[in-house]
Amino acid sequence: MRTIVTLAAFAAVSACSQSEAPAEPAAVEEVAEAAPAATVAADGGPSTGTFKITLDDGAVYTEEVRPDGTYTSTSADGETETGKWVQKSPNDYCTTKDEEGATEVCHKETIGEDGVWTSVDPDGRTGTVERVET
Repeated sequence: MRTIVTLAAFAAVSACSQSEAPAEPAAVEEVAEAAPAATVAADGGPSTGTFKITLDDGAVYTEEVRPDGTYTSTSADGETETGKWVQKSPNDYCTTKDEEGATEVCHKETIGEDGVWTSVDPDGRTGTVERVET
């Protein structure tokens, strides 16, 4: 009888410790989900950094794309725009301005056979993108 009680107690303790074991991996998964995923731009480099964008009409912008999902775009005359960005794929870069009622705008990005990185907005405006080393 004592052996049965001892085995029952051992089984109960084992069952309790087994149910607690999966909690540790779940905590690790939560941490992994909180970390931002690394994204790749059309040129194969990271989506983040500083970029010079020259539109077809000659307007030039410097865009700082930060790892926290925010960006600042500054025109040649110093006017700035801020917002949030997401790189849905190497060829789909989307932004949402920091203004009430703003909607997401996605740009199709490609590297041509000539090595030129272009970005086309939904209205068909094209810009040339250059990564700026800082």
